[in-house]
Amino acid sequence: MQRIKGYHAHVYFDANTIDQARALCEQAAQLFPLKMGRVHERPVGPHPDWSCQLAFGPELIGDVLPWLALNRKGLVVFLHPDTGDDLLDHSEHAIWMGAIRPLDLSIF
Repeated sequence: MQRIKGYHAHVYFDANTIDQARALCEQAAQLFPLKMGRVHERPVGPHPDWSCQLAFGPELIGDVLPWLALNRKGLVVFLHPDTGDDLLDHSEHAIWMGAIRPLDLSIF
């Protein structure tokens, strides 16, 4: 089994939900020892929508994942492990909360 080094949760939003997404990410960063990335008001990397990344260690998955599921209030959250294989992490290993969005996997 591949070793999971950590997880990334990408909270997707648009101009109408940016304040909601920012509040969700900031609250997560206050509640858990994780790193909140920048709030991107444009698609970045393989992500088709505006997003903010929450990065955390594997020991937090049992706390962060259910918290996001219960507090996302309709926002789409894309969560994936960091195993070192970006293509598989963003495809086969992906966990979606809400609508599945088309990623640009050609960058891997």
